[in-house]
Amino acid sequence: MAPTQRLPPSLTPLDVALAAFLQCIKPVAPIEIPPAEALGYVAAGMALVHPLPPRDVAVQDGWALRSRDLVGASSYSPLPLSAQPVWVEAGDPIPEDCDCVVDADSVDQSGPIHQVLAEAIPGQGVRRAGEDLGGGTCAIAAGRIITSRDLLIARIAGLQRLGLRRPRLRIVNIPAGSGEAATAQLISENAQAAGAEIRCIEAEGRDAASIANALEAEGCDLVVTIGGTGPGRTDAAISAIGTCGQVLAHGIALKPGRTGAVGRIGAVPAIALPGAPDQALGVWWTLALPALDKLAGRSRRPTETLQLSRKIASQVGLAEIVLLQKAKEGWIPLAVGDLSLATIARADAFLVIPGGSEGFAAGAPVDAYILRD
Repeated sequence: MAPTQRLPPSLTPLDVALAAFLQCIKPVAPIEIPPAEALGYVAAGMALVHPLPPRDVAVQDGWALRSRDLVGASSYSPLPLSAQPVWVEAGDPIPEDCDCVVDADSVDQSGPIHQVLAEAIPGQGVRRAGEDLGGGTCAIAAGRIITSRDLLIARIAGLQRLGLRRPRLRIVNIPAGSGEAATAQLISENAQAAGAEIRCIEAEGRDAASIANALEAEGCDLVVTIGGTGPGRTDAAISAIGTCGQVLAHGIALKPGRTGAVGRIGAVPAIALPGAPDQALGVWWTLALPALDKLAGRSRRPTETLQLSRKIASQVGLAEIVLLQKAKEGWIPLAVGDLSLATIARADAFLVIPGGSEGFAAGAPVDAYILRD
């Protein structure tokens, strides 16, 4: 029985495959949903909010006073107050003629006249108007994945609905002979963490017809297949994509991820990931994530620049993924090209060595994509 699909005689450079894949991808239209449903998605245009807090408020329980009236006050030289001070509790508005809050123990109430036992500075115990969030600003910056901290601001600002972009991914797992689906679960979790709405299905079989039946692109913004990308006798993912649409590139000059592919099913971009976890991650990080970022309107993924603790050598002609661990001395390379499960679990970041580079010298500053918060 002959193989159903073959790798091309030459590999497509990563940058060429990426440019072809991203060419027709545009950000999805923003939607508005309640804050309770927005966690983990990518913020789009948000309404401008009023200053938070709207006026000066106390951040502690105590006495509201004017700092200039307390100059020289101490426990050795109590300062009598001409009027009874106002007691405030955390969150209460500060009286108009006051600019500080002092502890309860800083005011002696034992006699007929209140006496202050300590000085204070303007703003002590006070949160100024607009200190939490300035007026005329967005509650959540566009392109940011919405966190619980962002939702705190949105709720305090009284926003009933939030604008966001939520790319819809259809993940098609091509069943392995063993029945193991760890890679599909890994990619689904990565996609969800990147702000996508996920629908996962499993093809009924590994043949091209079964896979093609699962490649329904309607109602989604990106189709991702997992497994069946090689030249093996039961590999047919690329043939199935070609049947349903167009294969733009199969066989990427990328390590790991050589057998990955990109294409389109109608107007919907499609990407085929190999079945092994390291190979799938290689294609996911370098091709799928940039596409997902473009769909979500994200301009740039979080990166950090540190010096390399030691030299990285790379094979010219292949883009190679390097896993990195952060340490006091800078980035420590964990693996280059061949990524074990242990190094994948330990990595804090990754970088891609371009195909035309021989690597980086020890001490060179490199910009790496962050994998951990």
